[in-house]
This record gives sequence, C-alpha cells and structure tokens, in this order.
Amino acid sequence: MERLFIATQVGEIFFIGDGDVRLFLDIRSQIIKLEDYDERGLIGLAFHPQFYYNGLFYIHYSVADTQGPGALAEPFKPDPCDPATLNLKWTNRETQYDHIDTVEEWMIQTNSAPIKRRTLLNLRRPFANHNGVNSLNFSPETGRLVLTTGDGGSGYDPFNLSQDDMEIAGKIIEIDVDTNTFMNNPPVVTRFNELPTSIQSILTIMAKGVRNIPGIAFQRSNNQYIKYAGNVGQDLVESIFSFINYRTIPVTRLVQTSPNQSELDRAGLINFGWRGWEGAFPTSIPRECSTNTSRDEKTIAYYQEAVEASAKRLLPLTSYFHDDSRIDKFEGTALTGVQVYMGNSLSDLTGSVIFTDIARKGNPGAPIRGALAYTKLEKNYKPSDFSVINVDYDFGSESAYYVSLGTNLDQTRLYLGVYSSMQVAKLNQGTVFEIETPN
Repeated sequence: MERLFIATQVGEIFFIGDGDVRLFLDIRSQIIKLEDYDERGLIGLAFHPQFYYNGLFYIHYSVADTQGPGALAEPFKPDPCDPATLNLKWTNRETQYDHIDTVEEWMIQTNSAPIKRRTLLNLRRPFANHNGVNSLNFSPETGRLVLTTGDGGSGYDPFNLSQDDMEIAGKIIEIDVDTNTFMNNPPVVTRFNELPTSIQSILTIMAKGVRNIPGIAFQRSNNQYIKYAGNVGQDLVESIFSFINYRTIPVTRLVQTSPNQSELDRAGLINFGWRGWEGAFPTSIPRECSTNTSRDEKTIAYYQEAVEASAKRLLPLTSYFHDDSRIDKFEGTALTGVQVYMGNSLSDLTGSVIFTDIARKGNPGAPIRGALAYTKLEKNYKPSDFSVINVDYDFGSESAYYVSLGTNLDQTRLYLGVYSSMQVAKLNQGTVFEIETPN
C-alpha cells in the first residue's frame, strides 16, 4: 500500500493510507511563533531509504523561543556607488540573529508514537526568510540526506554568505546519517569551522551560490542520476538548474585547507552563481524609469562579483521571468517546487521536470492563481524553454497560491499543495490535489 505524508508549516505531519487520514507527528509546540507571512516553521521532512525497516525520518524546523532581533536593523538594498553596502559583515552573531533552525533524526516504533533520537545540526539564521523550502531529501545516488539551506534571507544576500565557502548558509549539503557522531545535541553554529569534528566528518558540500532552493529532485537516466534544483529569484527571474556530475568537498577538508578560499572552486563544486548572478542574469536593482513609468531600468548590483563568478557558475536549464509579455508564458513571483515526473498517465509530461510558482501576475482584480509548468532536458544538455500547464479546476472566488509540489517514491504521481491565503498559520486554508488528466 502506498502511503502519503503531508507536512504543514505550523508543525503537523499527517499520514494518509487506505483512505484514512491520521496525525503522524505534532511538534507545533516546538515551532517558533509564526507571523502572518513567514518562511520559518517546519520546512523539511525526509524518510530514510530503509524507513520500512528502521523507522527513521528527519525533520528541519525553526525552534520555538529562539526569536532574535535580526542581523540588520533596516531593510537591505545594495548601492553600487557605496562600497560599504557591498562589503557588509555579519557581526555579533550570538546576539544579532533572527532565529535558530534545527535538523533532527526521529524514529517511529511499533505501536508507539515517534520519538526524537538526536539532533544533527543547530543553525543560527540572520533573518526570518530563505531558510530552505522542502529542504530535506535523500539522494538515491549516495544514500545520504541532502539539506538545502537558503542564503540567510533579507534580500540580495547582504553578507554574501552564499559564496563564502565556510558559511553554512547558501549551500547544498550531504549528511551521512548512518554514521554515529556520538553527539546528540551539537552547538548552535553559523559556519562549518564552528562544528565539532565528529559533526564535520559526516558533512560534505555539494553546491554553493544558493539563494533559496525548494528542494532537489533526482531523475534516473541509464546508470546515472540527473539532479534538478530551482533557485528562487530576487527581482528578475526564477531558475531551474540541472547537473549530473559533481564533486563534493568533505567539510573536514574544507576546514583544514582554510583560508584558501579558492579551494571549492578549483575542486569543481557546483556553483549556482548567487549573489553575483540571478540565474542567467547579473543580479540587478530595478528602478522605475523617470521618462516612462511603465518601464524599469536595471542597475547591476554586484558587477565585480558577477565578473568573478561568470566562468565558474552553472547555467540554468530553464528560466521564467517576473516581467514577460509573451502570450504563451506567465509572469512569476517565486518558485515553490521542482519535481520529476516519470509516470504514464500524464503521457505528455513523462520524463519532464515540473515546477510551480506561488502566484502568477498580470490579472489585476481577479483571484490570485499559482502557475504550473514543465520543461525537458535536451539530449545536448543545452538550456530549454518551458511550457505552461493549464489547470482545469474551479477554485471559485478564493485565491489559490501554489505553495508546494510533491511526488510519490517512483515519481509516477504528482501532488500540488494549494493555499488560499498568505497567512501561513491560518487554519483550514490548504488543499492537496493529485494532478490528473481531465476525464
């Protein structure tokens, strides 16, 4: 029997099987108090590949009663004419932070409630946003737990954490959960070199240059796996990346070779390019044109960083834009899900990469609707265009934000999470749909 687990941002995990809905885990009391719109909460859930036998699963969430003042007192925007805004440092980290995130290992035992076994990581975060979305997945290639961490938040990555090799923020990290670290509650950290050696030894870095990634998806192709990851954009573009070959860097090696900051680049680490690059474009600051208010001028935010990363970054497989007048496309807001579909019931989509945007633009006054689209990896691995998937469902007068996208284990079924409000703690606003062909 196939089982479906649904995690809510407020801290509940539900189990659906044999036509019955049950509460699997309730950690609402352990979740930080959420605001109306919030990117904190329960943001990751993954089951061990041997879950059926060992009962192990993993969660990533923002911890209750850890609220801090934030790393900056004012909203941040870079000014290319003011070098001080381009070289900010995150100081006084033990007091100037927003909250603490944790990654934990839990176990379900026969005829009893799940219990926490150990904490893998405790991470201090500078801002409330960009903590990761659908942040935990197991790699079928290595068997390791994959953690995707956002750049720490605010906007424009004020401290350039995503490109700093020693920072945990803005990275994709593999965790060897099958190794015993003999440490059940590690210290709260922000950098790899602050971790105890036993924790360092189970971590490898898979990629950097991450802004905020809604998970990572794997597609089997012959004897290898294609990896797909989407990087949420700043003001211009949302991007989906693909790669096959990559080299991880053990954290112990990184710490030992510091301060050689070129180590990760020379090793062939995947680099998504942020903050110098927003997908295929240099990160830019839009400003309304003084002579034509319907148009924007765009100033490159971090020119020198864009130059330095230009030959090191991975190019996107496909992109969609916040401003796009093409009739067969849509104007997006923020990427919320990337999944591979390998089923046959949606025959036109077999082998495709499916992705969602939280709210498409361009229809003032009408109820908000998310967007669903797909692309395919070309045989020559060159960038691909994308196509919109029209959803034939009447949401009525309510808004429909597409907040998540999921699949079953063999990627033959697709599930779309829809929320009618941006108030994330508001109850009874969400629905999970299975995507099917019309009758």
